[in-house]
Amino acid sequence: MLAVIRIRGTTGIRPQAAKTAELLRLNRINHLVFVEDNETTRGMLQTVKDYVTWGEVDEETIEMILKYRAQLKGHNPLSEEELKEISGYQTFKELASAINTGKIKFRDIRDIVPVIRLNPPRGGYEAIRKPFKQKGSAGYRGKDINNLILRMLKSGVDLNGKN
Repeated sequence: MLAVIRIRGTTGIRPQAAKTAELLRLNRINHLVFVEDNETTRGMLQTVKDYVTWGEVDEETIEMILKYRAQLKGHNPLSEEELKEISGYQTFKELASAINTGKIKFRDIRDIVPVIRLNPPRGGYEAIRKPFKQKGSAGYRGKDINNLILRMLKSGVDLNGKN
């Protein structure tokens, strides 16, 4: 299972990359989608590699995303009671394990919004125009995607500067 996050906007994007980002449902900055790790998806990610970052996500990160950011249609948060009704799994941990192993696809869960909206990362992105291997943010980052997602799950500094 791969997590893909859009890190750059639409200004100056190539038409082919814009269409591929639309097919991946990545229309705005800081949006996350889960995709299968296969040949087709890897080709799509290579097309939009300058505008997104991706990597292999682990079960703990999926569980935290489900708890804190997953939404049902109508922008209602996902609770454990609704989780039992719509997916048949008892806990977030069971559902995260099923998603990570491929037993169920995230977008196939009934009434769930397939795109996860995240905060900007605490501490900011690295250089968004550089690849991850050159100390930037774009492109493939492997298991380090989990650290980025955890930085994006928590909200940033409040306006009063207390956090």
